[in-house]
Amino acid sequence: MSFTVDSKMIDNVARLTLTGALDSSTAIMLQEEVMKIIPQNPRELVMDVEHLDFMASAGLRIIIFAKQKLGTQAKLVLVKPQDQLIETLKMTGLIFSVVIVDKYPE
Repeated sequence: MSFTVDSKMIDNVARLTLTGALDSSTAIMLQEEVMKIIPQNPRELVMDVEHLDFMASAGLRIIIFAKQKLGTQAKLVLVKPQDQLIETLKMTGLIFSVVIVDKYPE
């Protein structure tokens, strides 16, 4: 299965739409997009993961990486994560570092 990431920056909000399977072979694509966005100092990084069919631990590492690079001044928002991803976020404690919404903007 393939993976795509669509990136947009609008009004100091970075929005990434992830589709397909995010695994060790595709995580570099997401990391590259995050690296392009971080220097722009967005106030929010929104990851629309509704159409993400699968996410391996490599994808979770990129989410952690993004949150670390954003720092405390910016929010990391996940839109429509699947239950399995929410459970992983709870187990890792990352659930307290992200905002989860069903729709963006709320």
